[in-house]
Amino acid sequence: MRNAGFRRFVGANLISATGSAMAPLALAYSVIDAGGGAGSLGLVLATNTVPTIVFLLAGGLLADRLSRSRMLFLGNLLAALAQGALAVTVATGHATTASIAVCGFLSGTATSLTVPAAQGAVAQIVPAEQLQRANALLRLPGNAVKVLGPVAGGVVVAASGPAWALAWDALTFAVAAVLLLGLRLAAPVAVGGVAADLRAGWTGFWSRTWLWTYTAAGTVLVAAWLAGFQLLGPLVAAREYAGARDWGLIQAGFAAGLLAGTLVCLRWKPYRLLTVAVVTSGGLALPLAAMGAGLPLAVVLVAVLLAGIGLDIAIVAWTTAFQQHVPQHEQGRMSAFNGVGERLAIPLGYLVTALAAHSWADETVLLACAGLVAAAVVLNLCVPDVYRVNRLEQQAG
Repeated sequence: MRNAGFRRFVGANLISATGSAMAPLALAYSVIDAGGGAGSLGLVLATNTVPTIVFLLAGGLLADRLSRSRMLFLGNLLAALAQGALAVTVATGHATTASIAVCGFLSGTATSLTVPAAQGAVAQIVPAEQLQRANALLRLPGNAVKVLGPVAGGVVVAASGPAWALAWDALTFAVAAVLLLGLRLAAPVAVGGVAADLRAGWTGFWSRTWLWTYTAAGTVLVAAWLAGFQLLGPLVAAREYAGARDWGLIQAGFAAGLLAGTLVCLRWKPYRLLTVAVVTSGGLALPLAAMGAGLPLAVVLVAVLLAGIGLDIAIVAWTTAFQQHVPQHEQGRMSAFNGVGERLAIPLGYLVTALAAHSWADETVLLACAGLVAAAVVLNLCVPDVYRVNRLEQQAG
């Protein structure tokens, strides 16, 4: 935190996180107030997700050719304009499913610009030996906000309508954009054309066995988690537990686990970074199996707490390994290839689960999702390269 650039980066993340935590609830009620139902909300969510898949490679390519602080500025500015336009249309009563979807598409496009640039920016700001603590500190405010943000968003939406929450989200993106522009990070040196850089990026991604196998395993794991927890979790909670009240407790337990995992990463510096990332991500199977087996709520809460702790440790360990073992001038493209794989899991997981739910009971599908998570972890641990991606400064010492 003595690094001025890092303080600026953390501040921008904290400010934008307060708005982003309220946005999903405000977006949902904007669609409802505009007369839309489940189909309209699904369309809006899809238009937000699609550009993060389609344009992510372009964002990664740009992040390896342009100043990453400029990329972060443009991405946050675009998000501010999109959310601001949405807030105005909602406030004036002119919002429709189509206009909300257009704003969602622009927000998704902004995400495709900022995600690859942010990955490489941290490695430019922070010395290698401080990367893990930096990654943990970056996640700390976001995870803390996840606990309180949805509650605050619910109060704001209930008291004054979704437009005010959306306006706050737009303002936080604008403030973050100004802070990030002040980083003034140097642009990577681009030596080839766009097509050549893209081919070189794919070659670099495929040549790193640990990178593409982790991405493949992550695609399966994310699909199984989202399908089981986000899609089927509320349905099972409504039928087997006390509905929304218990599902709220489960969600809060997961958020608390993420926060606890961040605190662990501030103290624990494992040597085998990638091995730790693979193993701890397997904790996501625990709540899926607990709900699928119909275990008591107390057991589910313990399982979801452990899953949150494991997931945050996995994210910090993976991010640190990536930043230490991928050269800075390639990090934008490598991050994009990794991100495309995991984002493809979102529609894939929802589609497969929707089809399976017609043939199997929800509890059976949950157990299958838990099995997929476990299988992805075990298969990833069979890759020898996983055990070679370790903490660099400890190797040097």
